[in-house]
Amino acid sequence: MILSSAERTGDARERLLAHLLDAFGDGLPSPEVSLREIAARAETSHALLRYHFGSLPGVLAAMLKAQRARDNAALLKAARQGTFDDLVVAIWRAYTSPGQLSRVRGFFHVVGLAAYRPEDFREFIDSLGDLTEVLASLAEREGLGTAEAKTLATVTIAALRGLLLQEVLAPTADSADAVALILRMSRSTDTPGALSG
Repeated sequence: MILSSAERTGDARERLLAHLLDAFGDGLPSPEVSLREIAARAETSHALLRYHFGSLPGVLAAMLKAQRARDNAALLKAARQGTFDDLVVAIWRAYTSPGQLSRVRGFFHVVGLAAYRPEDFREFIDSLGDLTEVLASLAEREGLGTAEAKTLATVTIAALRGLLLQEVLAPTADSADAVALILRMSRSTDTPGALSG
């Protein structure tokens, strides 16, 4: 089978991305380093990074998308056997574990850039709804209608992201209590068949 140049470019990009992920593990490069420094750590060329990802933010966005997809696959696997509440707690624990700090900071850095230039970060932005969809499906399984489940999942993910930002900017000891409050609020809905935990 002969691959087109676009397919070969896509394969090369995926191989380079896999190499970056291996080099940085669960972390992300700091937004303050150069493409040359990232290339050196990943034992590749900065010209290749620029060709495939365009810029340092492009590298960060691609790495984040791939890392989040991997994390979300593991969370989805766990969600199949758990409840809405179980998944919310698992998401919180996954993203507040000590090894995740550089990635959480990187996430908010890329989100900030995407807010100014969404056209440059479309693939990353499009990936942001994945956990919302999983939570919505769990809420439906637990008795909410489709619209209510989607709203509940959207608000829950927004609240978790707000708490994560708080953890980055000014960590507090009561963030787990805030997660518990989010869950209590989700159960206080007047909708028949609301989440019962």
